[in-house]
Amino acid sequence: MSDNSKVTLGKTLRDARIAKGFTLDDLQQATKIQKRYLIAIEDQNFDELPGDFYVRAFIKQYADMVDLDGAELLKQFDSTLPSTQTQEYVDKVNESNPETRSQQRKVDDRYVQLRRTIPVIGIVIVVLVVLVGIWVAAAHNGNSGTKDNVDSSSVSVSGSSTKTSSSSSQSSSSSKSSSKKKAAKTATFKKLSSTTSGSTWELKNASSKPKVSLSATSSAWMSVTISGATTWQGTLSTSTSHSLTIPSSATSVTFKFGNAPATKVKIDGKSFNFNSSTSTSSASSSSTTTSSQVQTVTLELK
Repeated sequence: MSDNSKVTLGKTLRDARIAKGFTLDDLQQATKIQKRYLIAIEDQNFDELPGDFYVRAFIKQYADMVDLDGAELLKQFDSTLPSTQTQEYVDKVNESNPETRSQQRKVDDRYVQLRRTIPVIGIVIVVLVVLVGIWVAAAHNGNSGTKDNVDSSSVSVSGSSTKTSSSSSQSSSSSKSSSKKKAAKTATFKKLSSTTSGSTWELKNASSKPKVSLSATSSAWMSVTISGATTWQGTLSTSTSHSLTIPSSATSVTFKFGNAPATKVKIDGKSFNFNSSTSTSSASSSSTTTSSQVQTVTLELK
């Protein structure tokens, strides 16, 4: 497409903004996109944005805010925009597959519920096996007492012994159950390093396939890259969220946030406070707070 087409995209957005009576400051406040990025979009200077993956997301937010059809505008000027890494990103930006996301979320929830149920079933089976063993032992002792014509006092002693054995076995089973519960671990986060544009953290004691939950307190774009491959990108608002499961083979996870202060992350149900200088598991006291709007946060899985 010619240079005139490029100018048309920026001019279209600028004219729509002016027609709505918005200043760049107004638009920055409403979309949480920095003013310098809004100016770069209007001037077609896409290289000034933090990355190619932000271009389409920011343009769509801009267009929707000034009552233009963001999806149609992206389609019309597709050839003038930097290409994104995956087609899945376009699907997420256009929000054209809510049913698929809902179904995937249900599958993930069932998987998590099954993982929580399996240890309980195992404990119940162990207790049942112990009780059956006690019953067999008691029955055997009763039969032996009958054949040997054991007197009532011996039977009484045998009964007492059986009860003591049952109580001891139940106590042992309870101790095992208690030990298993104490052995359960929760995810911990430790900051390894930080810069003005992001930070690197260490994740320990997570489950074999950690569950990640993403949400936002206002409009926020984000992406998730697992072991070098981008698995999800999209824009969340106060009414939407996204969940995904990290494969057991993964060694690292990288989050890119377009509006980090408004973004919330939970891993295995525990909040990941990547915006603070310390985590819930005691990060290094020399780490500095990272509060930039655009951040890249890397988790190294241990």
